[in-house]
Parts: sequence; structure tokens; C-alpha cells
Amino acid sequence: MTFEQFGLAEPILRAVRAEGYTTPTPIQVKAIPPAIEGRDVLGCAQTGTGKTAAFALPILHRLGGPGPRDGRHGRVIRALVVAPTRELAAQIGDSLRSYGRHMAVRSTVIFGGVNQNPQARALRDGIDILVGTPGRLLDLMQQGLVDLRHVEVLVLDEADHMLDMGFIPDIRRILAKVPVRRQTLLFSATMPEDIRTLANAILRQPIHVEVAVSSLAAETVEQAVYFVDKRSKPAMLESYLNGNAVTRALVFTRTKHGADRVARHLARAGIRAEAIHGNKSQGARTRVINQFKSQAPPVLVATDIAARGLDIDEVSHVINYDVPNVPETYVHRIGRTGRAGATGLAVSFCDHEEMAYLRDIERLIRRSIPVSLNRAGVSAIQARHAAGGHRQHMPAASGLKSGSGRDHGLHKAGAGAQPATGPQACPLIAASHERPQALPAAATNRLSGWSRPSRRGLRRGR
Repeated sequence: MTFEQFGLAEPILRAVRAEGYTTPTPIQVKAIPPAIEGRDVLGCAQTGTGKTAAFALPILHRLGGPGPRDGRHGRVIRALVVAPTRELAAQIGDSLRSYGRHMAVRSTVIFGGVNQNPQARALRDGIDILVGTPGRLLDLMQQGLVDLRHVEVLVLDEADHMLDMGFIPDIRRILAKVPVRRQTLLFSATMPEDIRTLANAILRQPIHVEVAVSSLAAETVEQAVYFVDKRSKPAMLESYLNGNAVTRALVFTRTKHGADRVARHLARAGIRAEAIHGNKSQGARTRVINQFKSQAPPVLVATDIAARGLDIDEVSHVINYDVPNVPETYVHRIGRTGRAGATGLAVSFCDHEEMAYLRDIERLIRRSIPVSLNRAGVSAIQARHAAGGHRQHMPAASGLKSGSGRDHGLHKAGAGAQPATGPQACPLIAASHERPQALPAAATNRLSGWSRPSRRGLRRGR
């Protein structure tokens, strides 16, 4: 199928071609036709499947014709897109501007963490499409700056993450201000019971579209897991980045403080890296993201919520420094590489306490993740321990080390490192190419009493 077959307006097709898109993704094939027809849509799709275009293109197609006007400035908000994070809202706004570049449709993005005055000016000037996070949207509604009485299309994107972040009560307050007669498109990576309840309450005879999770681990993404003791993960990451053909790496940690610690460790090792998480100001986050897009630095350390909405091409490696405790999060993470037909590599550093998480991930994706041994990494860890725990000096990288000029990839492991010669060469790594058949007694006891942490109760942010 082609985009032309959807019957989209010619200005939209020109913009899509200019972006280099020729073949719609599965979620676009399933969601765009009913959305153009005005039907409600309930979509289940992960990051990297093209779902932004699945709702952006039908909205632009609909708004391309004449609509209601306001006597003050001639424009009213006809479409509202609500997203959980600032980065995702900004990415959606960028997509709407790109796809609508040849149309007289005006959009703006609102989110917290920045001065509201430019956002307020854009709203006063009049817009057709509003993209926003729940907190800032409610703030501006209470100030009388946002009027939702004319909304024709409502989109709730990544509804499961809005649930995780405690935004569902805010969503219900927003829903009370939009017309009952409207088109609603709800997208979520997972469908927990609370999201199904919300969908049943706000959607009218929706079309259900879904991209199977098992198909999302694309053939272009090679997956691997390394069994490594938690204390040795910093050294393993350093050596992995130095010893592999990494051009742009996204490293995921479970906590904000963990992201900062990893970024500081890499900086001390001479590897240019920055951290991004919810404690950073919006200006700092925007600066880091823009630098990462230009490969300066080539390594970005992020938490999952902060990374939502990052739309960055040519990420060569995704590294799960911490194995995620929610299996769907793993699919979100690895979807950051291997995009648009490019190849990518997703690797996970798994401590024995994270084995239960790994089993849940493999159960979800219906496949076993190959076990690998980073021989250069093992050798570097051995060398460090032999030196009494002090970091060994690594030769300068061609593009990785600070002050090295252009980025041509990461350098090889230290010349003095000797490769491991067998599964027992490093006691910190479980096994070379085999899964551990038995865990230490202490680890077994911990795992036997393991239960998945609650997905709710995350600290709320705006």
C-alpha cells in the first residue's frame, strides 16, 4: 500500500514524499483509513512504529478544509493532542509542522518547565491544532487562555504512560471541557485495565488496531545480553563503548541518579556523554537532545520517561545498563535503534538480581535473547582488578574521547588487553555463550521472593 491510496490531500502527500517516506508502516495502514473516515480509533503500538503519522496525517487532512472561525482572530482549536512528556509533545509538534508545511494549518506546543509567555502569545494569535502535556494544558485552561469548545479531534498519545505518571485524573478534567460529539483517537503501548476502562468511557464504537509486540523486535535490530555483576557494569559499559563500532549510543538507566552516575563515570573515562532525566530543566534537556542529534556527545544516558518522544535517527546502539522491570519498556527502548530500515544493536547488562526481569521480557517478545561475551570488556575488567581497582588508561578514540574532533566511531580496546580464553576467564561474567544454569544461593533466594514493582505511584511531573 502507498500513502496515495489513503486519499490524503496533495499538500500532505508532497510533504510526506519530502520526508522520504514511501511505504506506510503497519500501524499507519490500519489506523489512517478509519481515522480519515472520522471513526474513533483505539491503537496499541510501541515506540518506533510510526504512530505519530497515524494520527497526524488524518488530522491535517481533516483540517485542510474550511472550519469554524472566531471573530477575534479567525482561528479556533479544532484538534487537541495530549502527550505525557515534554519531549514527546515537542516531537509531535515537529511532525505536524513537517507534514503540514504546504498547508495553512497553524499548530503550537505547550508544556511546563519553560516560561509560558511565548505559548500564551501563540494561543492568543489563534491556532488550529494544540499539542500539550496535561499539567500545562490545565494551567492555561484555568487562566482562560485555552478554549476547547470547538475541538473536533482529540488524541491521547501513550495513554499507559499518562497512567503511570498519575495524569488520568487530569485527563478526565480535560475531557469534561471538550465537546461530546468529537472524534477520539487513543494510542497506548500496553492495555492495562485502567486504560481499557478509560477507552470504554470515551470512545464510540472504536476501530481496534494493533501491531503485535512480537513483530516489533525488528529484524534490523540485533539483540544480545551480557551477564555481568552490578559492580562491574561501569567498567563493562566503558569497555563496550570503546571496543565496538558505536557511532551514537542511547544508554538507559532505571533512576535519575543512576543516569547521572553513569554519565559522570564515562566523563572521567574521557568518553563524551550527557544525562537526561526529569530533574533537568527544560532548557538543559533541549540543549542535550540537540547536541546528541549532532553526535556531540555521541552517548546519551537517559531514564525511560525522559526519553519518551525522542525521535532521533541513526542511533547505532541501545544499551540497557539496567534491565527494565516492566517488559514492555524493553520493546520501547530497543525501538530507538534500527529505524527506517537501518541496522542497530540492542544490548543488555544483566546482573543476577535482574534475571527475573529478563525472563519476563523474553516471555513478552516470544524469543530468547542471545547471550554474548564482550571479550574486550572482560579483559578490561580483569585488568582493572589486577591493578587494584584503578582505571587503566585507554588509547584515544577516533571520535569518542573528549576533544578528539570529528566523530568517526569508537576506538578499539586497549592494546595491552588480552582476550579472554574461556567461559571462566572472568569471574564477573556468568558465562561466555550460555545462560547461567544455577544462580548463587543468595541470588536464588532473592529471586524466589521477587514480585514486579507497581507501575503506579511514580512521581508526578509536569
